[in-house]
Amino acid sequence: MHLASLRLPAPAKLNLMLHILGRRADGYHQLQTLFQFVDHGDELGYAVRDDGRIVLNTEIVGVPHDSNLIVRAARALQVESGCALGVDIWLDKRLPMGGGIGGGSSDAATTLLALNHLWQLGWDEDRLAGLGLGLGADVPVFVRGRAAFAEGVGEILTPVEPPEPWYLVVVPQVSVSTAEIFSDPLLTRDSKPIKVRPVPEGNGRNDCQAVVERRYPEVHNALKWLGKFTEAKLTGTGGCVFGAFPSKAEADKVSALLPDTFAGFVAKGSNVSMLHRKLHSL
Repeated sequence: MHLASLRLPAPAKLNLMLHILGRRADGYHQLQTLFQFVDHGDELGYAVRDDGRIVLNTEIVGVPHDSNLIVRAARALQVESGCALGVDIWLDKRLPMGGGIGGGSSDAATTLLALNHLWQLGWDEDRLAGLGLGLGADVPVFVRGRAAFAEGVGEILTPVEPPEPWYLVVVPQVSVSTAEIFSDPLLTRDSKPIKVRPVPEGNGRNDCQAVVERRYPEVHNALKWLGKFTEAKLTGTGGCVFGAFPSKAEADKVSALLPDTFAGFVAKGSNVSMLHRKLHSL
């Protein structure tokens, strides 16, 4: 990334709860979920080009250049803003694909915010989040960068301030297809909406968990293992699972015991994303 003039993080997110209220006529699901960021993620580098080309210089196995969400985000912003500039992009990929921690959506959001800055477009957060929604339901939460209670398909966001513990995130060696989980006939789709604000304690379940555990034994095993030390939960549609700890030392201690069949990382929960903290310091 030595050629990059701007480097920014693309943080992971956790869904502290995820309830599915029903399926809409367009096939999307009505959700209620609680997003929180963690201080761990991908890193992207950017350098402006004056020939208008959008070039991702990092190859992602199995993802063609033009269908990568990073490239699609850059092109969408270029088209909508009428900007004649282009960009070179480098990606240091640390977040697993199909992990439910928002890797692709976070990369896309970081790209929108980075190019708004580098191309000096002056777009506000609402406009960027609106463009982001067309790329994926999780993109707006990363654009806004604040822990949030999300409703609708995940686009109606209310900022919240949950506790910020340390987390151990366990990464089973599987890539879970979100579409596959949401189309499973056994998925719970009739959770009662939570009307109370802030969201009351004890609503921490994830309606996708039973389906994911049934389809992916590795995720079931990860939940079972982590559950010996703390309450273990699935994030998003998986496959990553996580548990909260009161200190880094305690999370590190359990992380050191991880079996070879799992990867994992320890990270601090954060109600303001590390991307936004970095942007504010520019």
